Parts: sequence; C-alpha cells; structure tokens
Amino acid sequence: MFAGSHELTVDEKGRIAIPARFRQSLADQCASQIFITTGPNPCLEIYPAPVFQRIAEDIQAMEDRDQAELLKQFFIGFAVDTEIDKQGRVLLPPVLRKRVGLDGAAMLVGQYTRFDLWTKAKWDERFGEGPNSIQSSVQDAFRTLKR
Repeated sequence: MFAGSHELTVDEKGRIAIPARFRQSLADQCASQIFITTGPNPCLEIYPAPVFQRIAEDIQAMEDRDQAELLKQFFIGFAVDTEIDKQGRVLLPPVLRKRVGLDGAAMLVGQYTRFDLWTKAKWDERFGEGPNSIQSSVQDAFRTLKR
C-alpha cells in the first residue's frame, strides 16, 4: 500500500527519487518495473507494472467500446514503462513532464495502489485553502466514510 505525501524535486535530467521506504516493496512487487501515465487529474500516475497491466486488461474488457477506446487512447496511449534505477530514481519522460508542467518542486502522493505526482503549485492550489481548493468536497466525502 502506498500512502503519504512526499515533497520531491524533479532534477535537471527530469528524474525524481522514490522515497526509500517504498523502494524494497516495489522491488519485491514488480522488480522495480513501473508505468507512468496520465489520468483524470492534472498530475502523473505511477503504477507498479502488474497493477497497470490489470487496469489495461480491465479497459480492454469493457463492454462500452467507446469508453474503452477513449481510455486506451488516454491512459494506455500516454503510458511509458520504465524502471527504478539502483539509486531509487525514475526518469520522467519529457512528453509527460510537459503535459502536466512538471519541473522543480513536486509532490509524490500515495494512492493505495499507485502514486500521483503533482507539481507543488498545482498540489497547493487543489489541496490548500484557496478558491480552487477541494476542501469542501473532501469534508462532504468524509461524512460518508465509516471510521
């Protein structure tokens, strides 16, 4: 399970360092093979290879072929397979970095089976206190959660 928020920096070569606490789990789970792609939010999504492959198979099996084609074009079409290097770094493809405006400060956020990688500015705008924040929606969602 991937959880927590981690402030990172995209280096001059376009790499991020995966937090050390997740590296062994990723090595065990997928031999450090990951997929980086886009999703519905203005961030990148990073999946262990087996999780990405399961989602791709689910998309292929969808009954609504129009929705399946759209998801294949967007989710699978932008996907890049790569691996975490021995120093725990991942090279983010330029086309994906450009798509979400990623350079410099970033937030890597655990989402249970994946990571989301946001620019720090977009993260602060969405989850902060400003006019574009989703705070009120989060409060409503928590009301429905049994905890």
